[in-house]
Amino acid sequence: MTEHSRRNVLRGAAAIAAAGGLVGSTGGFAAGAPATDTGRHHPFLEGAFAPVTEELTAFDLPVTGRIPRELNGRYLRNGPNVLGLEDPRAHHWMHGAGMVHGVRLRDGRAEWYRNRWVRSARVAEQLGEPYPGPVPPDDFPCNTHVIGHRGRVLAIQESGPLPYELGYELDTVGTYDFRGSLEGSFTAHTKLDAETGELHAITYYPTWNHIRHLVVNAAGRVVRTTRIPVSDSPMIHDFALTEKYVVILDMPVTFDLAAAERGDLVPYVWNDRHAARVGVLPRAGGRIRWIEAEPTYYSHTLNAYDEGSSVVVDLTAYPAPFFVAGRGSGGPYGAGTPRLHRWTVDLDRGCVRTRVLDDRPQEFPRVNEALLTRRHRYGYSAAAAEMMLAYVTPDGNPPDRAFSNELIKHDLLRGTTQVHRLPRHSAAGEAVFVASDPTDPRAAEDDGYTLAYVHDPDRGAADLLILSAQDFTGEPVARVHLPARVPLGFHGNWVPDA
Repeated sequence: MTEHSRRNVLRGAAAIAAAGGLVGSTGGFAAGAPATDTGRHHPFLEGAFAPVTEELTAFDLPVTGRIPRELNGRYLRNGPNVLGLEDPRAHHWMHGAGMVHGVRLRDGRAEWYRNRWVRSARVAEQLGEPYPGPVPPDDFPCNTHVIGHRGRVLAIQESGPLPYELGYELDTVGTYDFRGSLEGSFTAHTKLDAETGELHAITYYPTWNHIRHLVVNAAGRVVRTTRIPVSDSPMIHDFALTEKYVVILDMPVTFDLAAAERGDLVPYVWNDRHAARVGVLPRAGGRIRWIEAEPTYYSHTLNAYDEGSSVVVDLTAYPAPFFVAGRGSGGPYGAGTPRLHRWTVDLDRGCVRTRVLDDRPQEFPRVNEALLTRRHRYGYSAAAAEMMLAYVTPDGNPPDRAFSNELIKHDLLRGTTQVHRLPRHSAAGEAVFVASDPTDPRAAEDDGYTLAYVHDPDRGAADLLILSAQDFTGEPVARVHLPARVPLGFHGNWVPDA
């Protein structure tokens, strides 16, 4: 392989990592509706994962219950939604073009619902629309997360693509490089320190021999970049942040050049030769310290905090090995289901102690974001039966145990959980905590609401479910009835009015 073609292979692979797995180039898109393949099971294109085929706008949404009047803003969530597909066998779930679903709440009303594809150059072409300006390198319709930052809404992705800025009504404004200060890749998971106003990111790219820690200041510019040498080009999907440290989880999922040269959809593999370790980088400056850990596949961190000479990280993790490329199912494949763990990084003894906090299958852990970097008591997570089945049974045969649909509230001080159970086929997405009054320093940590998209099988469409975090198992405060399905996807946020 020539050096020129090798660079092209790596560039094509650079848009591949996303959301606990990978995304790829947009080469799998084709005009028209998704094709069917009746001879094969494609769980990530069926049921709760099935992509929607049109963009909708609806006003004055019907509501069961009462929307709290203090909820003034937009609930937004991103996820892959393939825009036409010629052959399902040549598709991986995380290749899908990002689609952001949003509900605007104000003064106790649900004013509108919108869903919009993120307009990369390729998506704009598929939709018959012009693309303004030159096409950026590694262009991709970011499909993993959507955040509010400094008055902007950004759809974000890891390993290559620039963020895409969205307008108030979810139209695509264009790529965003933090006022010209971002060089190279960005991330799917940022961490905002509410005390300092700093936005932190860990970024990676297949051709780099390092990863980068970025700090975006309160003015919205990247003001510090720290390069951290690593081997094997590992996938660093998420990380953790404390008041003192940046915590980096370097696990055995690494870039595979041979797979990229073969044209594999997802050239990242479980690599037994890559040592699992946790890196602790002082935020004030200094050298990173690496500590050996047990091989596993973490997916997402809930939060982290300093405790004496230790760092405590709560996260969801799968047992080893984990195959982001999957086993022919069109999505990732795990040797087991994700559970909520606590990793205590003991800096005096140089070891990582792990224990399971809750052994039921669950994903997408979230915390009251005001407590990021500091000790938390509560966490929230989601369990969607179809997601667990798709991840662990690529052949479509259900495992011995049945999975359920539920939202979970963890009291990590008492070691207890509360479960809001949902009906069969009511697939639940990520639950985001929203404080009743974020300006009240005396408010209890769980004084607020959890918001999540939940499928309503009776209507064949989604509801925005609003639960009281302090009455988690009780009746929902409100259900906002959307006009369409929201496919199982990835991450989102509450973006309050300014």
